[in-house]
Amino acid sequence: MALSGPQALRKLDKAIDKIRREEQDISRRLALSNKKVAQFKQKESVLIRQLIELQLDAKSRKELGSQLFGAEKRAHRVLEAHEAQLQRLENQLKELDEKIALEAKNHQALLEKIKKAQNELNVLSKKIIAELEKDLTYQKAKEKYEKLAEIAQRSLEKTELAEKTREEKGQPYRDDDLFIYLWNKKYGTKDYKASNLIRWLDGKVASLIGYNQARPNFAMLNEIPIRLREHAQYQQELAQKALDKVELIEKRAIDKAGGKRVRKILEQSQAKSEELTKLMAKLEDERDEIAQKYNLLAEGRSPELEKAIIQLEKIMQAQNIRLLFERSTITSIKDDDNLVKKIENIRKAIKEEEPDIRSYRERLRILGQRRRELEDIEWEFKRARFDDPLSSFSRNDLAGSLLKEFLSGAISAAIYWQQWQNSQTWRSGADWDSSFMPRKRGRSRKSRSFDVKSPWSSSFGRYSSSRSSDFSSFSRPRRSGSYGSRKNKGFKTGGGF
Repeated sequence: MALSGPQALRKLDKAIDKIRREEQDISRRLALSNKKVAQFKQKESVLIRQLIELQLDAKSRKELGSQLFGAEKRAHRVLEAHEAQLQRLENQLKELDEKIALEAKNHQALLEKIKKAQNELNVLSKKIIAELEKDLTYQKAKEKYEKLAEIAQRSLEKTELAEKTREEKGQPYRDDDLFIYLWNKKYGTKDYKASNLIRWLDGKVASLIGYNQARPNFAMLNEIPIRLREHAQYQQELAQKALDKVELIEKRAIDKAGGKRVRKILEQSQAKSEELTKLMAKLEDERDEIAQKYNLLAEGRSPELEKAIIQLEKIMQAQNIRLLFERSTITSIKDDDNLVKKIENIRKAIKEEEPDIRSYRERLRILGQRRRELEDIEWEFKRARFDDPLSSFSRNDLAGSLLKEFLSGAISAAIYWQQWQNSQTWRSGADWDSSFMPRKRGRSRKSRSFDVKSPWSSSFGRYSSSRSSDFSSFSRPRRSGSYGSRKNKGFKTGGGF
């Protein structure tokens, strides 16, 4: 069973929301584990102070005891502040999740409104088509657009081919360190600047590798795609202008048939849909930044907390306390033995938390990466107007088994998005006049007679039916950097003397 555009969007929304909830759950568990470790270390410090009271003289007891007590108090104070900050960020995440969910619901309601308007306009289609087919001005405008659209598409395909050739044939040049050295210095051009000695040495290198013969070829490889891209953009602009004229005639025909009100509703709803897409992206970016801060704190990587724990550990691992502990293990004093046993149990408990902490950290890293990639895919999905009610997908496993493959890492985000692209079609059949199918910018559709406002109007030539098989990046701008690339692993969970 095929998925409609709005249905597919709902499934993507649910998948992203599920990842966010799991991410937050793992963060809470990680925060709890790190809190336990910090509390264990404080308890260990208390027991060591008790050991000091039994083993050392008054002067030593006062000196070491006061140091440990001060470190304990600092750690406790910082841990409380740390917990409060975690709670504040958690509240912010909850608030943003509610806003995102609300806007997603508003978006779905808007898509229903678009669907209703499209269906109303479909009722007028036969009458409008009959009138337009007799209009010589419309026929000429449509033919001009289709001709320019074909030219634009061919120009785009030539550009992509030239860019692929540049990557393939240019690789040997880029792999040659000496060639790239001279190329970056602009050797052999008027922009080359160097002292006489360096010029002489560079000349020797150029002669050795045949640089003067190779440079024009590499320059041509780089220049051709640039010129073709400029030409393709120019052709797209011409086709866009021609399409604007076609749509102007269509709008007048709609209005003449009594569809102005519905057309306005459709156009306004589509514009509002774009605004909601941008708003949701903004909210998601805010949430992503807060989530990263929250996860850092959950990992115990607050600078203040790390410092407090390190100071406490440093005192507990001092040489004189090590000796004290070793001496207590060989004495026959019962109180000493009990304290040593309790300290050993605490250290064991800390060790037992370490596998969970490592596991939670790795899971968080993966979840954060997958969430961001799925948000990027949804951005492209909306940008291509695949959420339009006229859009549908032949594969119903896109949000099922294939989604699970992506989330497990079996397939990349690029491949997963490509499957969405390859599966997408525009609705046709008895319930919808084929003349109302959305126009795919950059490709001619000679069978087409009439279009309502095209979902492709903001992405001319970018999502044609000849979809690229090497799509490997997403256009969504991100305010924050890559997720999970941090090197620091937080404060140590180990310990002992």
